[in-house]
Amino acid sequence: MLQSQLFTKTKREAPKDEEAINARLLIRAGFIDKLMAGVYTFLPLGWKVLNRIEDIVREEMDKAGGQEIFMPALHSKENWETTGRWKSFDALFKLKSRSSADFALGPTHEEIIYPLLKHYISSYKDLPVYLYQIQTKFRDEPRVKSGLLRGREFRMKDLYSFHTDDKDRDKYYDVMRKAYHRIFQRIGIEVIDADASGGTFSELSLEFQVISEAGEATIFVCEQCKFGLNEEIITASPVQCPKCGGKTKKEKGIEVGNIFPLKEKFAQDFNLTFKDKNGKDKFVSVGCYGLGTSRLMGTIVEVCHDAQGIIWPEAVAPYDIHLLNISEKQKATSDKIYNSLQKAGVEVLYDDRQDISAGEKFAEADLIGIPYRLVISEKTGNKIEIKKRNENKTKLFTEKELIKLLRNTNKIRKYEK
Repeated sequence: MLQSQLFTKTKREAPKDEEAINARLLIRAGFIDKLMAGVYTFLPLGWKVLNRIEDIVREEMDKAGGQEIFMPALHSKENWETTGRWKSFDALFKLKSRSSADFALGPTHEEIIYPLLKHYISSYKDLPVYLYQIQTKFRDEPRVKSGLLRGREFRMKDLYSFHTDDKDRDKYYDVMRKAYHRIFQRIGIEVIDADASGGTFSELSLEFQVISEAGEATIFVCEQCKFGLNEEIITASPVQCPKCGGKTKKEKGIEVGNIFPLKEKFAQDFNLTFKDKNGKDKFVSVGCYGLGTSRLMGTIVEVCHDAQGIIWPEAVAPYDIHLLNISEKQKATSDKIYNSLQKAGVEVLYDDRQDISAGEKFAEADLIGIPYRLVISEKTGNKIEIKKRNENKTKLFTEKELIKLLRNTNKIRKYEK
């Protein structure tokens, strides 16, 4: 991608109405644009990052047996009245059609997927089933000062697993826990498993928390085994780790995902049953597995940045390389390197602009945060300067050496067992 053709521009100053680091940096660097409180446009760079995150999530859900579907964002009032949540769900966006029919914008999809399963589940032979979607959700949040961490419109992956009994559900629960850890490991962020209250859905849930001062949750993290407990379920002090008995430390965390078994409420509401081997009707046993993909993008920025800007993990960066030409005399050489890198399968953002100073190009490259910066100038001669975004040292490579190096580096995008 030629940076001269990128329609977005970086900003020198952060927007005054944004408090969160993720929003300030993402807006300044040209990844997102704020439409109104809690609602953002994903610009070309931001959309590439979000797609990289969702591609990883999708791959791991598929490996865990999930089948992808796409459910409506527009929901009927009737289904929400069936569960009693038309009145009790405080964050539900409600709207009327021109014929005065009532609808809701989906904040979650239990009211859609349970009736859907009634069309396809009738026998124990039809189970288990694992269905997921990556969908835009809507919630009328009262507090939206955290950028992508808490929005009124946001992206989310939710998977529902349907089983004949709780034992089979709990086996899959562990499958999904491991799948979530692979997702976060591939992306390159560290998460803490934290027990939490499941509220109206279940007795307990497992949250995946990223330690950050930007987090809204308070968790107690074991200093030995790194297991966590959400403050909401703490009944005694001092808090000891339920896994190993070790001492815990109080931390702030961003919840990027959760998994929990669902009680029978929704199955009863929609009478979602199957006939067991003896021909008796039984309610399905269900697990729910959520992961906020846009929130995860904001979380990455919260924990992967410095004073100069964003530092994208290689697996989700919009491009592998930020190529900077800072000499008109070397323009032809830079063009050649750009074309060679593209032919080698390396994704490049090429700053080919002639009316921008070298200092400005370096500052913008640091702000945007692509993992590797290449510089071609009169000073580098017939070689190319390379620097990792999170390191200060630079190295010089020939074109052939560089392409060999980057071909190996590019394997990071591919999942290796």
